[in-house]
Amino acid sequence: SLKTSLLKWRPDFDIAADEYSKAATCFKNGKSFEQCKECLLKAADCHKQNRSCIDQAVLVCKDLGDYRDVASLAERACNLYQQHGSPDSGSASLDKAAKLLESQHPEQALRLYQRAAEVVLIEDSPRQGAEFMSKVARIMVKLQMYDQAADALRREIGLHQQSENIAAIGRLAVALVLVQLARGDTVAAEKAFKEWGNCCDVSEVQTLEMLLQGFDEEDPQAARQALSSPFIKHMDVEYSRLARDLPLPEGEVPVPKPSVRENAAPSYVSPRALSAAAGNAEVHA
Repeated sequence: SLKTSLLKWRPDFDIAADEYSKAATCFKNGKSFEQCKECLLKAADCHKQNRSCIDQAVLVCKDLGDYRDVASLAERACNLYQQHGSPDSGSASLDKAAKLLESQHPEQALRLYQRAAEVVLIEDSPRQGAEFMSKVARIMVKLQMYDQAADALRREIGLHQQSENIAAIGRLAVALVLVQLARGDTVAAEKAFKEWGNCCDVSEVQTLEMLLQGFDEEDPQAARQALSSPFIKHMDVEYSRLARDLPLPEGEVPVPKPSVRENAAPSYVSPRALSAAAGNAEVHA
């Protein structure tokens, strides 16, 4: 189908794409995943409108246990979807690939989630954008990229403001306070609470007040009690782990008073006192 001749001037890419797709199915049934992947990519090259071939190639990478090409294939599929007016499908391709990479290759997953957020925000979809920014922030916390995580959380809060999702902002305020404390910046943590605390519910407000007071007064016991609150333990796993591992304020350790043990040793008596006592005894005798 791809060959040309004197009477056939143009390759028939549609038929070639179908044949490559059939070959890919046969290779997959025969567990020849590498050849399956190659045929799917050739089908995608022949028939650009069939972006699903690249999505299938991403899944075949999972079957192979080889994730090296997943990110590049997902970005390629997204670009094709965007060119043909389907940005939602493009962001979905990025999302699926990022989920495959998240546990073993979080840095690559982070890049794909960031790209997905850009795609949906171009289409003015703040709610979807907030969902992807949430994934971005959580991976940054996992990678201990706290400065970037704080920026991502603020951006996520802004997107929830656009969609008027106030309940989500309250939970994010708690996450932002935790991240700022992880950065060692108690001033920024207090500022985040003052700015977004009005979106928190009563229990969240009380816990954050106790937490910030504990850090301000260098009271590790109060800070530990606040970090052990049920709603913090039930946050997304990255934030609950962050709270668990958060360095507590050192505080002032009281110096213990020396204690005297009775009869530990004979009491000290100076030699001069002993000689004076002996002289008095001779006089009385």
